[in-house]
Amino acid sequence: MAKVISTLFISADGVAEIDPDWHFPYFDENMGRAVTEDYATSDVLLIGRETYDSFAGAWPEREAAGGEDAPFAKQLGDVRKVVVSRQPLKFTWRNSELIQGDLVEAVTALKAEPGIKGILIPGSISVVQQLLAAGLVDELRLLVHPVAARKGRRLFDDGDAPYHLTVTATEAYPTGVIRVIYAPGEAPAKTGYDDIKDQVPPGE
Repeated sequence: MAKVISTLFISADGVAEIDPDWHFPYFDENMGRAVTEDYATSDVLLIGRETYDSFAGAWPEREAAGGEDAPFAKQLGDVRKVVVSRQPLKFTWRNSELIQGDLVEAVTALKAEPGIKGILIPGSISVVQQLLAAGLVDELRLLVHPVAARKGRRLFDDGDAPYHLTVTATEAYPTGVIRVIYAPGEAPAKTGYDDIKDQVPPGE
């Protein structure tokens, strides 16, 4: 089964809706390497309509311009892109297709499709939220910026039950950005104060 990996730039207070004012000042070679590693995990991009419109409105032109970011732009153009949208789309970017039917059912089928090694979700907060709720996200790869954005859409929406996560890797950059990779985890054993009171710091 192919892994579903979500990669997000996120603020310290959980905002995953990027504001260039707090994102770009922290982008350095370390973050560029992390992004490269994330894209190397997968051969399919799963993206929402807004993310597609943003990518398709910028990367084809950057590829054609032949600048420093042209190789990455070509990589994005060449990869298979599966787009989540409730309305039909007229695609202008090569290798793009509309997801068919229910999102959860379609992603479940995509995970089982022969030849696919991984499915990467860059951004696309609503898609990630739906797949988290369905238990279909295998990894969350977060680049946590040292800023409290205080406004914007957050990754984790309100719900009835917590998501328990296991940290599989961390890395701190000189900019203050922390890269954290999470996998789904089991809920810890039920614990109350009486179970941990022997760990309370001793008084002076």
